Amino acid sequence: MGERQVLTGYCLLLPDPVVADLNALDDAARARFLLDMSAVGDALLQVTGAVRINYAIYGNVEPALHAHVFPRSAQEPEATRTAQPWALDWNAAPQYSEALHGALKSRLQGVLQPRARPA
Repeated sequence: MGERQVLTGYCLLLPDPVVADLNALDDAARARFLLDMSAVGDALLQVTGAVRINYAIYGNVEPALHAHVFPRSAQEPEATRTAQPWALDWNAAPQYSEALHGALKSRLQGVLQPRARPA
């Protein structure tokens, strides 16, 4: 889960091993990463009641492949409901903590673990 929960449930996905970008992966690893990214989105839809998921892969600041997965809620304020996540106030967003977000993380793990495949 993301260090700053700018949208509750925000997750950050990294490949193992970490590579520079999506194009550095072979076809099978690339497909696995993108499938894993969509599985995180499916799990967020299921456990948060989000109306949609925003996915982003940039790597312009951090030169390591990572995907941002943001659940979007119908309860978001009208002023920010259609804003891209980087337009939101990240400094005001709560820091991830087990006390605040641990139950959500556990529910996500409960949905994702049965989908995991052996390495």
